[in-house]
Amino acid sequence: MKLSSLRHIFIAFIYLSSQLSCGTAEECRDSMYPPKGPTFKGNVTWYTLNLDLPPSERWTRVIKEKKAELVAMIQAIKDLAGGFFHGKLIHLVDNELPLIVDTLPYPFNEEIKGLAAVSGIPLGEVVLFNIFYEVFTVCTSVVVEDLKGNIYHARNLDFGLFMGWDRTNHTWTITEKLKPLVVNVDFKRYNRTVFKSTSFAGYVGMLTGIRPKEFTLTMNERFSVDGGYIGILEWILGKRDGMWMSFLTRRVLENATSYEDAKNQLAQTKLLAPAYFILGGNQTGQGCVITRTRINTLDIWEIALKLGRWYVLETNYDHWEEPFFLDDRRTPAMKCMNKITQANITLQTLYDVLSTKPVLNKLTTYTSLMEVSTVLWEVLST
Repeated sequence: MKLSSLRHIFIAFIYLSSQLSCGTAEECRDSMYPPKGPTFKGNVTWYTLNLDLPPSERWTRVIKEKKAELVAMIQAIKDLAGGFFHGKLIHLVDNELPLIVDTLPYPFNEEIKGLAAVSGIPLGEVVLFNIFYEVFTVCTSVVVEDLKGNIYHARNLDFGLFMGWDRTNHTWTITEKLKPLVVNVDFKRYNRTVFKSTSFAGYVGMLTGIRPKEFTLTMNERFSVDGGYIGILEWILGKRDGMWMSFLTRRVLENATSYEDAKNQLAQTKLLAPAYFILGGNQTGQGCVITRTRINTLDIWEIALKLGRWYVLETNYDHWEEPFFLDDRRTPAMKCMNKITQANITLQTLYDVLSTKPVLNKLTTYTSLMEVSTVLWEVLST
């Protein structure tokens, strides 16, 4: 049996356990917006990050207000890691990971140092918090064009698989610790918005963002034997010719000047981990999924109205292959998209899709709704 098949089986087994606790695939939900009910935590708080400040000072306000939550999150990770290798993994984190910081690209290295200084959390533990997203996130992203040519982009960010199943509450420990850390950040230079993003307090990379009037961008992990852990190991050993995924996403949001510019950068930059970049633009036909290995681009799958393809939807499997049957979020999501139809698609009906199990699941930390031309942006904590 191939290693990739073994990993799929292991992933699916754990993922299935989370699904069993929240129900199997259900009929497409409707009228879910505005969100309500006991699982809705509310809208996410906004912060302004001043890019004109020295990198070490940029996150000070966020961390001061979210310090308790960040400390709780780091402790939960340490509690889980303490069971590996008789606690030696924690020793490695505290004593060896700080050495990696100066090898990380600027300004991310200086921002991480600033986070550690403000929070009082050991530097190695802040580094760990900033690199484990390269290894495992499970997400659903979709870009869609309506009949008027408006481009919408939405995503569920799922994280915390393998990371502590709470048998009493039927929740994933790390997922629940992450939810209070979800923040919206308005990145400004010269007092003008450069881009906006949803992130986790203490995390300097970006997984979800919008460059107003230009493009929207999300990143999903691509399952592969040649995964992020390989790239991280190579980085530690001195081979550093690849870009960290979330650092690239942030760099593109900050510097790319158009949809095409963003697409080229995402397709051509060597990475530490395989990924899917889901990109939406401001003109008809501008929506795509870029399927990446660590080295090159395998495919760019785009909205094509002439072919009847008015949306592109990505979970964590190549779109030309069937998803692993025990982790099939794609089929329920596409079923709901097709039921809505292009004539009735809005951010509100997209929220219905992302609120339908198993697209929405025990690992979901937040849902983002974006429309680039009018800069509509709403992030909902589940």
